[in-house]
Amino acid sequence: MLNSQLYRKLSLTAAVLGVFIVAGCSNQPSVVAGSANATQPLKLITLPEGTTITATVGQTLTSDKNRRGDSFVANIARPVKVDGKTVLPQGTEVTGHIRVLRDRELKVVLDSVVVHGIYCDLATNSRRPSDKDQPKHKGEKNKGQKYKKDNSTLLASTRLTFKLSKPATIPAKA
Repeated sequence: MLNSQLYRKLSLTAAVLGVFIVAGCSNQPSVVAGSANATQPLKLITLPEGTTITATVGQTLTSDKNRRGDSFVANIARPVKVDGKTVLPQGTEVTGHIRVLRDRELKVVLDSVVVHGIYCDLATNSRRPSDKDQPKHKGEKNKGQKYKKDNSTLLASTRLTFKLSKPATIPAKA
């Protein structure tokens, strides 16, 4: 008898909790979407193939600690504009993953960006740590040296410039 009462109470508690969770999850996105739509309507803008996206990596990636396919987060370092209109403002968060991971080589790509609460897929070329945006110093010339540069570590705060390999459709305020 005690077990059946306990079972009923636990079942009722689980059902009530489930209703609250479902109600909370289903209401939240519509409020966010409704507030964004109420302020200004969104229109879709296509970023053409070849558009450059400069991003600053948010964490250190290394060939000895990370694996192929591991994801990372970066932030847009320079605004991306189409026809003079900023589509991806500076600071926008983008995600990517490690595409190639070999001895002394690490290559990353960008996968997606969140704009106005909407995930948008990106397809970019792959970049190595040595592709970072830094001016080359005169003393770094490799006069005839033939060795493979160690590209196995991508430090946090490294700035890389990617190019879209396919057009991407991004929502923008009208």
